[in-house]
Amino acid sequence: MSSPALLVLENGDIYRGDSYGATGTTLGELVFNTGMTGYQETLTDPSYFGQIVVMTAPHIGNTGMNDDDAESRDIWVAGFVVRDPARRPSNWRSQRSLEADLRDNGIVAISGIDTRQLTRTLRDGGSLRAGIFSGDALADDAALLEQVRRAPAMSGAHLADAVSVDGEYVIEAVGQQRAHVVAVDLGIKAMTPERMAQRGMRVTVVPSSWTSEQILALGPDGVFFSNGPGDPSAADRSVGVLRDVLDAKVPFFGICFGNQLLGRALGFGTYKLKFGHRGINQPVMDRTTGKVEVTSHNHGFAVDAPLDGASESPNGYGRVQVSHVCLNDNVVEGLECLDIPAFSVQYHPEAAAGPHDAAYLFDRFLDLMTGRHTTGGAR
Repeated sequence: MSSPALLVLENGDIYRGDSYGATGTTLGELVFNTGMTGYQETLTDPSYFGQIVVMTAPHIGNTGMNDDDAESRDIWVAGFVVRDPARRPSNWRSQRSLEADLRDNGIVAISGIDTRQLTRTLRDGGSLRAGIFSGDALADDAALLEQVRRAPAMSGAHLADAVSVDGEYVIEAVGQQRAHVVAVDLGIKAMTPERMAQRGMRVTVVPSSWTSEQILALGPDGVFFSNGPGDPSAADRSVGVLRDVLDAKVPFFGICFGNQLLGRALGFGTYKLKFGHRGINQPVMDRTTGKVEVTSHNHGFAVDAPLDGASESPNGYGRVQVSHVCLNDNVVEGLECLDIPAFSVQYHPEAAAGPHDAAYLFDRFLDLMTGRHTTGGAR
C-alpha cells in the first residue's frame, strides 16, 4: 500500500498524493515535459539536473525501463511527478519497472496528483521552486514551505561541471572516418556522438573543464558543445573556451546549452524563459529552407538576438542571423554565423526520445568540416 507524499510549491500551493520511487525529501526547480513517451530518456538527460519534472501525459511507466535506452550513466532529475503510474510494465523490452529504478537510484517522486492543474499553474506563473516530501520527511506544511523557499534558484546556477565526465573517451566512426570531432560534455546525451559516428565522424568526448588549448591540441576538424543544465550567464569559462575556438576558425556546432553559449560568445545576451520548452513535440521553422520540423526540446533559457535579417556580432565575429525559430512563441532556436564556420540550434537533433526531423543538422556539420559549405556553416 502506498504512503502519503506532498508536493509543495514556493507559491504556497500543496498537492497531496502518494509516494512513488524513493521516500524522503527532494528540492528543485519544478518544470513540465509534454512528451507522451520517452520518460526513460528524460530521466537520464543530464540537462534536467536540479529539476523536478512533471510529466503532462497521465499514464507513465507503461513500457518499463531497460538497459539500452538510458542517455547517460545516471538518473539526473531531482524528482519526478506523475499522475497515474503503470501498475506493471508491459513491453517486450522492459527489464524492470519505472518505480523500481526510481527507488534504486534514490529519486523521490510523487503520484496521484492533478498534473493538468499543476501544469496550468506553471504556465501561468512560470517555473517554481518546489519540494517533494514523503516518509519521515513529512512535517508541518509551513515548515516544508520554508524549506522550499530556502532552496537555490536555477537563475545563476553553474551546473555543467557536476554532470560532465571526468576524463575523455572516444566513439569511433562507423565505416570510413570522414572527420574528427571534439565534443565538449556539458551534459551530453549518449545518442549524440552515436549520431555523429554513424556519419563517419570519430568523436572524442571531453570534460567541460577542458581548456581551449587542450581541445585544439587534438587537432579537431570540428568542435561540438552539447546540451547541459544551468544558467548560461554563469558559464563564463565555457564562453571563453568557445571564443578561442571561433578565433581559431575551427568549425563549430552547438546544441541546446551549446546554442546559448554560442550566443554569448558572439556577444548576445541570454534570458530565462517563463516556463521553458520541454518535450518531443515542439514546432520549429528552419528559416534556411522554410521547412517546419517537430523537435525535441529541454531548455529554460534562450538567446536574445535580433530575429529579422543578419546583424553584426557585438564581439566582432561578423554577420549572424537567427536560423530557426519556435512557432509557438518566436523564441530563437538557432544561430548561423555568415562569416565564420559556426552554427547552433536550441534543441536535440539526436532525438532520443523524439522525432527525427532535425537529424540533417549532423549532416550540415559534416559538410561544414569537409568543405562542402562556404563560410557561414549552416546552409
